[in-house]
Amino acid sequence: MADQPVNQNTSDEIDLGQLFQMIGKGFNKLGNFFLLVFLYLKNNAIILISLAVIGALIGFGLKFITEDKKQIDVIVKPNLESKDYLYDVVEEIDANLKDRNETFFNEMGIAIDDTKGFQISIEPVKDDVKNTDKELEYLQVLQKFEGTDLIADVLRQEVLKNTELHHRISFSFKGDKGNEMAKKMMEYINSNGYFNDLIAVQTMNSLETIERNERSIAQIDTLIANYSKKLNREQQGTDIGKIVFDNEDRLNIGSLLGLKNRMIGEIQLERIELKSKTTPLSIVNFGKPHKTSKPLFGKKIVFIPTLLISLFFLLSFLKYLNKKSSQIEKKAH
Repeated sequence: MADQPVNQNTSDEIDLGQLFQMIGKGFNKLGNFFLLVFLYLKNNAIILISLAVIGALIGFGLKFITEDKKQIDVIVKPNLESKDYLYDVVEEIDANLKDRNETFFNEMGIAIDDTKGFQISIEPVKDDVKNTDKELEYLQVLQKFEGTDLIADVLRQEVLKNTELHHRISFSFKGDKGNEMAKKMMEYINSNGYFNDLIAVQTMNSLETIERNERSIAQIDTLIANYSKKLNREQQGTDIGKIVFDNEDRLNIGSLLGLKNRMIGEIQLERIELKSKTTPLSIVNFGKPHKTSKPLFGKKIVFIPTLLISLFFLLSFLKYLNKKSSQIEKKAH
């Protein structure tokens, strides 16, 4: 019984020794692996460098031969409730581009041959999306404090209706006619008859509101001017400091001035509406053509050398597998 602790310590030392031996063998194998990789690269350095130089030269030459793709970004703001229409009409144009629908584009004044390589896409502006998400999160929190779902649903609809997101329509193309084609497509998008009729009605209502408020402001100015004249006459006909009016002659000047200021504010808002909402979609910014930026491995001067070197590694690996399979086959026989 007294020898058990000694035997246990000896067993632990043996286990630790075996563990260190295994770790040492692992490092040796790892070191041998790196040495083999180094020797492989050393033996094939001339081939690899040659492939890299040849690929870079080919990529550099293709840069001048091939034409880079350009892009135009158009920032738009839907008016009325035309956001769903906006996405539908962009999908319609994209589908006709893929189908090469000649009749569809001829109606726009675009030749079908010019649409080769032309692409259109749309996405919401990210900052506006974040703001909308925050508003929706607020509504979800608010919903927890309501007794029914009806109020929360109404509030959600109001926020979504009053939130006017900006959207980015991107046109990608090659050649010199992309800018002209993008303008024609935007004209087609803004040619919807239903929304243009609504814009016309809204314009008429705004003009009537402005005219009505201007008449009311003129009446208020006349009323205040007549009251001031009467006040001056009454002051001249009475002792100083003793001005008395009947109830029917009293006039709340402050209230009239407040009403006048509110009408002026309404006129200013209506004029802004008239200026901004002339089409179903307001074009906030029509960008200029620019070259699309590519990631590093998307550039020909980097992609082609990488491709050639990768093919060389693949062929070397297949050659190695073929050699090993031949050795195994010889041993089997």
